Amino acid sequence: MIEIEDSKEMNIRAAIITLSDKGSKGEREDESGQVIRRLLEGLGAVIEHYEILPDEKQRIIEALKRLSDSGTIDLIITTGGTGVSPRDVTPEATLEVIDRDLPGMAEAMRAESLKKTPRAMISRAIAGIRKRTLIVNLPGSPRAVRENLAVILPALSHAIEKINGDPRECGSV
Repeated sequence: MIEIEDSKEMNIRAAIITLSDKGSKGEREDESGQVIRRLLEGLGAVIEHYEILPDEKQRIIEALKRLSDSGTIDLIITTGGTGVSPRDVTPEATLEVIDRDLPGMAEAMRAESLKKTPRAMISRAIAGIRKRTLIVNLPGSPRAVRENLAVILPALSHAIEKINGDPRECGSV
């Protein structure tokens, strides 16, 4: 069971983008995207957008820009394309669109994942902010999505409140 600080539900408008060549062609079911959906909706977030894209950097960039620039999405979570395969370009696409890096989230995800598998050290997932949207890259496997999302969920609401200019002291949120 994943707990959010102070047990408050998320008041977050989210988008999910799955990066998968096979998934975009209908050759593979998107289990990871559905895990994200279930976890976020279970905590009160509203999924405003969902799509599956091929591992093509320019298409990823366009989707991230379109969603974050719309002003209607607080959180974009991507799944897939964070490894070291030649077509894994999600981090590069994300770096091209973010205004500010948020390395603590990616570091926390990798640190927790390393407790379970040494393969976590080859994850290149990042997190960052574009305008008033938090963008987080997750790995592509359903298990890794659950593990990584569980690490950052307790901080998501607070991060989004601060990104949107919440003036309260961090201890009072």
